Amino acid sequence: MNNRSITILLAGCLLFSGVTRAAMLPTTHPTEKTSSDNIPIDSVVVTGTRYAADIRHLPMTVTVVDRSAIEGRQESSLLPLLTEQIPGLFITSRGVMGYGVSTGAAGGMSLRGLGGGATSQLLVLIDGQPQYMGIFGHPIADAYQSMLAERVEVLRGPASVLYGSNAMGGVINIVTRQQEQEGIRTDLNVGYGSWNTLQTEVANRIRKGRFTSVVSGSYNRTDGHRADMPFEQYGGFAKVGYAISTHWNATADVNVTHFNASNPGPITARLFDNDSHITRGMTSLALENDYEHTSGALKVYYNWGRHRINDGYEAGEAPQTSHFHSRDRLLGVSLYQSMELWRGGRLTAGLDWQHIVGKAWNRSVVDGSKSSIVDEREEEVAGYAEFRQLLGRFTFDAGLRYDWHTRSGSMWVPQAGISLRAARNGVLKASVSKGFRNPTIKDLYMFGMKNPDLRPERVWNYELAWSHQLADDRLTYGLNLFWIEGRDIIQTVQIDGRPKLLNQARVENRGIEAEIAWHIAKAWRADANYSYLWMKYPVQASPEHKLYTGINFLKNRWQLSAGVQYVEGLYTSVAPGAEIQENFVLLNLRASFRVNSWLTIYARGENLLAREYEIMAGYPMPVLRLSEESS
Repeated sequence: MNNRSITILLAGCLLFSGVTRAAMLPTTHPTEKTSSDNIPIDSVVVTGTRYAADIRHLPMTVTVVDRSAIEGRQESSLLPLLTEQIPGLFITSRGVMGYGVSTGAAGGMSLRGLGGGATSQLLVLIDGQPQYMGIFGHPIADAYQSMLAERVEVLRGPASVLYGSNAMGGVINIVTRQQEQEGIRTDLNVGYGSWNTLQTEVANRIRKGRFTSVVSGSYNRTDGHRADMPFEQYGGFAKVGYAISTHWNATADVNVTHFNASNPGPITARLFDNDSHITRGMTSLALENDYEHTSGALKVYYNWGRHRINDGYEAGEAPQTSHFHSRDRLLGVSLYQSMELWRGGRLTAGLDWQHIVGKAWNRSVVDGSKSSIVDEREEEVAGYAEFRQLLGRFTFDAGLRYDWHTRSGSMWVPQAGISLRAARNGVLKASVSKGFRNPTIKDLYMFGMKNPDLRPERVWNYELAWSHQLADDRLTYGLNLFWIEGRDIIQTVQIDGRPKLLNQARVENRGIEAEIAWHIAKAWRADANYSYLWMKYPVQASPEHKLYTGINFLKNRWQLSAGVQYVEGLYTSVAPGAEIQENFVLLNLRASFRVNSWLTIYARGENLLAREYEIMAGYPMPVLRLSEESS
């Protein structure tokens, strides 16, 4: 039997609208696991452990964004939702759709003041596998589409013991889609809105006995809210799995994204012909085992990218005579096994290997000749072990990683933590962890600021957290206090009038994070989160105050939601003597109506207060004016 879901094109209502169709077979797969411990599904996570674990036993803080929240957003990108739902996380944007790369690119990810620009202090994973450019070392924001995700787990704080370099600020782990129930399901979603913005997605999921598959594709485009700011994106994802036996499972997947983006530059310095054409891909093979007292996996993954960039020119300048090209690839192997040694005692041990290649050149516009910029390779090998022991109301955790890198040498990375079930459904946690980031190929060998003698960046994170569930789990809240200290942070300095990268900057950040969710009644649900960040050494894209509060109504065929986001003290520029901070409030509304079992109509409006604001200096964000956008 087939199930289909279709979305019909609808004219722009407020800012964006569309239609979706959905249907699902209710048959439960005979081998599907049930929750024998009666633990809520969002309390079981794999990020931070490498095995399915109760979130309450972890010394670190993990926030889960599930599929229902992703579908409720009706957006092609995961990142706006994560910015709202995760305290301490902020992701830059510059328009209605698309983040781009190179000069003027958005998509800078900051967590607790680490990251923010074209750095890689925050690691993005897909099913636990690293996702970043081999040559520049940072994630590509436009590759993380909603069609991929069953849920997203965000670990706040260093996770370098398990994941190595780049996880010094935290981890965003995208857990890919799956079909839990026997049968076939097909979904099609189409939306259209202001600025000729179109988003489409089609997905097919199958479970037949031991076989599962997910195949999805998307096409998204917009003219942009500014002249010469179009964005166009093609994406595809496929995953197949086969249950070899009750305890062994094999999967293979591939994900490819191509996008074309144009950047008109800041309004103070107009750019012409600043265009990029980017292709990113990843594929992986995994063999997983899951027994009563042990579980683990062998994973092989391969990421690659091709980039063609015209940096453009300002008014009065001549067009570029050559364009930037680059290719990179990252081949990795991850082997790990988690074992219950005795009652309450569990050891996880693993090995990681990565081979990173980056090549870049300029190609002449006139004759197509090449001028090499860099062609380098790096290797990284690591082993790690983490031990967790439950003793009564206490859980003790300790982990250690040994990491060796071709250019950076060897490093020891420890972490430790303790959690105490101090009250009924209340947990107190304390942890200390080290994070690091190896310098990238770009840092070491590219452009005039390169420095082959750079050392790894290092931070220490100290954290105290409290979480509690009340009223039969209808009310949950959490509070975190953290203190981060870092040294050897890479920054550009002027030496004899020339820029050079040095391990000169420091980090000293302190903050508070809070979140609460309340199931008010059967049809009503409210949630809110807040973060305060104090930085001794300010960085871009890290607001001092960030608050989000939302309310959702779901009854019969109607679903309505409203959300307010408040941002204060957002640094859009940290240039000495020219620091710029931005404050703004955004109101977003969403509504959907299920016409029948296969057709749902939705509409959403964003920035309904018509606030004028910037997240990146010189890049005004879209402002909705109903008189101009009505149709």
